[in-house]
Amino acid sequence: MSMWVLSVTAVAALIVTFALGFPVIPMLRRLKFGQTILDIGPAWHKNKKQGTPTMGGFMFIIGITLSFSLGLFMLWREGFTTFDSVGRLTFFNAVTGFLMAVSFGLMGFLDDWIKVCKKRNEGLSVNQKLFLQVFIVAAYFTSRIIAGDVNTSINFPLLGSFDFWYFYYVIMGLGIIYIVNAVNITDGVDGLCSSITTVYCAAFMIICGILTLSELSVLAAATAGACIGFLIWNFNPAKVFMGDTGSLFLGGIVCALGIGARCEVVMVIAAAVYIWEALTVLIQTTFYKATGGKRLFKMTPIHHSFEMRGWKEKKIVGFFSLIAAVFGIIAISLVILEVF
Repeated sequence: MSMWVLSVTAVAALIVTFALGFPVIPMLRRLKFGQTILDIGPAWHKNKKQGTPTMGGFMFIIGITLSFSLGLFMLWREGFTTFDSVGRLTFFNAVTGFLMAVSFGLMGFLDDWIKVCKKRNEGLSVNQKLFLQVFIVAAYFTSRIIAGDVNTSINFPLLGSFDFWYFYYVIMGLGIIYIVNAVNITDGVDGLCSSITTVYCAAFMIICGILTLSELSVLAAATAGACIGFLIWNFNPAKVFMGDTGSLFLGGIVCALGIGARCEVVMVIAAAVYIWEALTVLIQTTFYKATGGKRLFKMTPIHHSFEMRGWKEKKIVGFFSLIAAVFGIIAISLVILEVF
């Protein structure tokens, strides 16, 4: 795998995404595509963030699309991409994973569009979101089966590989829906989702490089670079939000890299921050109902609890990114040590 290809891909994604901020952000302002702040967050968010342009996720979706295409072309020119039985499947897994992410992004755009047009903080209903997510996941796995990827085993550290038969698709389908929504939940503080995803993708760029999955490594590099380019605009105080358009797309990328690399357990480890964020919401909701209105955390998702304790947004982003980096290193170490 050529470091030159990864470097060019990441830098191209960063530059394109950052550059798009100059025309896109003013355009979003003119169209009055401002964010409606949810009531579930801290009260001061409404005063500081209400009306900030949203749907900025299009900036890095375009950046990733262009740089990923460039990276694939460079891999082909340098002979890293082959179209034998193995190479074709590796290429197909990367492309279908990317298309799955784009599908989630389109669903997020529809959700954002309804919020903006209706001037409300709720877009698609829960049932509508669930139906679309199940459809996207089903289409993703169907395309992989048609392409010849019928492996239904999951590798566990130190325990070996276990074949889950058709239950694999149910387990991983539920896993994709959980993680995609967990990434979406993480987008609640300026720069948080962008930073965590940068760390996650950097880890998987290395992991896929070790496993010689060049196309997936390029996708990870493109996403990491684009997230940095977007972070310049999204860091506190944010000049633009990614919206569900961006966060659901990034959730799809997170799953595309982990499942495409056949590193499902490694994916869960590297995505620990996302999973933790969503888990706190589930725990809080369950505890609230079971105790008749008592709360275990000050506020969920958990990053809001840190805000309620007086932490500044930049400190939360730094702390959560550090946690993501630790779990990313653990994930990389497991692959290097070949304990799977």
